[in-house]
Order: sequence, then C-alpha cells, then structure tokens
Amino acid sequence: MLSILCKNPAFGIFTKETNFAKTAIQKEVVRTPQEEQAFISEMKEKDNMYTVIQVENRVVGISRLIRGELEMKQHVALFRTWLASEAQGKGIGSKIMEYTLSWAEIHKLHKVVLTVFSGNMVATKLYQKYGFTIEGIQKEQVMLNGEYQDEIYMGYFVNEKIPQPF
Repeated sequence: MLSILCKNPAFGIFTKETNFAKTAIQKEVVRTPQEEQAFISEMKEKDNMYTVIQVENRVVGISRLIRGELEMKQHVALFRTWLASEAQGKGIGSKIMEYTLSWAEIHKLHKVVLTVFSGNMVATKLYQKYGFTIEGIQKEQVMLNGEYQDEIYMGYFVNEKIPQPF
C-alpha cells in the first residue's frame, strides 16, 4: 500500500543512501534527524511542500516543492524528489507527479521548475509525460561515476492544462 504523508519526517532516509545523497540530491553531508526536522518545520512555515512516500510502512522516497525566497519569485517552486531504486517502475513516480502538480495548483503556484541529469532518461520522460518542457541545458555540469553529464532545466506552467497521461 502506497501512502503519501505530509507530516511524517523522513528521518534517516538518506543515511543508507550516502552516494545517492551526494549525487542525486546534491548534498555532500547528510542532515542529522534534528537538522531534517528543522528543515521540515521551515518548509511548512514557508508554505512549501515536503512529502514522504511510504510503501508498507517503509519510507521509499521524498518529494518537495520549494518556493522562491524573493517575493518576485514566490510564484515559482523548485521540485525535488527521490525514490528508492526498489520502488521504481511501480507507478509511484506517477503518483508523486500527480500529487505534486495538484498541490502546486491548490497552493496557487504559477510555475514548477526542476533539474535532471542527462543520464536519467526515465525521470526525464516521466516529467515530459506530465507536461514539463526543457528550458535549457548546462553541458557537462556534473560528474557522476567519473563521467560528465549535462544538467537539464525543465519547467511546467500550472495553469496550462495538458491532457492527462493514460
């Protein structure tokens, strides 16, 4: 059973995934449980989204939308997500996208942006399926496993409805 929880903190979610934390979420040092709790509280105070994805009472991912800090960018949110490898390919990514885009609409965001590494074609295709378009590419922006990858910038306009995927 899949649950998307808004209040349950993801303590320790990245401790076993240190390599992932350094690459996919771009953090050199993983937050402590106390730091993560403070981050979650700050997210809520700023009307940002922080969700925890559980399958059978096990945390398998997170998803968040972070509004721009400046008033002139409050209408735009940066989307970040992570899903454990064993939870991929089961439709959970689609559920995350549906929840996230619904949240963005309810919270009156105008635009959602994200970045994805060029080697992550599965995620890129998922984002495109839900209406994200490529807005730019930074060539050889990251080095993963000894190889350069491009960083792809994508955007989604909340009020521009597209047909829902099948």
